[in-house]
Amino acid sequence: MTQGPTVLTAKRLYDGSRIFDQPIVVVEEGRIASIATRAECAVSTGARVIDLAEATLAPSFFDIHIHGAAGHDAMEATPNALGAMGRFLASRGTARFLATTVTASLDATLRAASGLAKLIAHPPAEGVAHPLGIHLEGPFLSHGKRGVQPAEHLLAPDLAVFDRLFEAAEGHVRLMTLAPELPGAVELIAHAVKRGVRVSLGHSMATAAETRAAIAAGALSATHTFNAMRPLDHREPGILGTVLAEDALYAELICDGIHSAPELTKLWWRAKGPARAILVTDAMSAAGMPDGEYTLGGFSVQVANGRATSGGVLAGSVLTLDRALRNFLAFTGEPLDRGLRLLTANPARMIGCEGEAGRLAIGGAANLVALGPDGALTASFVNGRQVSAPQAACRPLL
Repeated sequence: MTQGPTVLTAKRLYDGSRIFDQPIVVVEEGRIASIATRAECAVSTGARVIDLAEATLAPSFFDIHIHGAAGHDAMEATPNALGAMGRFLASRGTARFLATTVTASLDATLRAASGLAKLIAHPPAEGVAHPLGIHLEGPFLSHGKRGVQPAEHLLAPDLAVFDRLFEAAEGHVRLMTLAPELPGAVELIAHAVKRGVRVSLGHSMATAAETRAAIAAGALSATHTFNAMRPLDHREPGILGTVLAEDALYAELICDGIHSAPELTKLWWRAKGPARAILVTDAMSAAGMPDGEYTLGGFSVQVANGRATSGGVLAGSVLTLDRALRNFLAFTGEPLDRGLRLLTANPARMIGCEGEAGRLAIGGAANLVALGPDGALTASFVNGRQVSAPQAACRPLL
């Protein structure tokens, strides 16, 4: 027997471009059948109604930089690993993500890219976050700003190596982070862009001139702003100064209060604004897990009190996007309306997948979150299934 429609009501709705009051969202078979206001239409008798009261409904979150969660790493590239990650992410409001690799041996990265491609090609399951593609973080990174990326596996930019990775991923590479100062980087950026890959600049000691050359070649974004970047200097602004000053460039931020101080979040926000700022987690396998020892790619990471480190160096995070949103609002004093774009519409626009994430549209997947004024997650719906209990009434309409 086919289940009838589910109707979501709330105080407000943000659809990815605008906010309006008193919404009615009808969900049928995992997709959005209609979006209207209470003044425009009535709910059909017999529909299951979930009243989210004072909440704001919004598109589910899209994390373009995440290595793992729930005890698993994206590099495992298995159904079990991606399933565990997907169930956890869905419970925290994220419905779509880019499975992000770390620098490893070329053979290991090729295996991961091939395995992830097969999983990406599967249709999304109800209630489980699904990867829309792959983010290659490495191997074309600077030795001077490699962070925890293994030095022995870093490579100079090479079109043939990139093509091997792209083909192993069956074209599912959507984003690549590289250091723009490396010999051959500008040529690789132009080549990757021609193949439909977005390029982000990071793990870099680049000068301002080297950064501008990469932007001219097609780079669109910056990876975890402030982290693994040449420090700012008032005479040589370098990559960081250029990222903050270049209006056309998107810029990620890990908004956990650990990777950068709250004051730097305000500086980043003032520089990039609502059209170019993107919140990411850079989460690793310990996200959603207790303190202990975990892995990132193939190396050990120790997690204690919210900090993930390897050899004393930060190694990803245990952040979730719902927590990042709350932190952003607290650090900047901005209202929820201003923060929602940073983890919905902006990453989707930068990646070029507005039809798959970041907005609510009739006929699109029923991926929604309900949020309180402070950004607190009160409900999550992924591919039509409710995966976290709302603080709201659920009742049949009489």
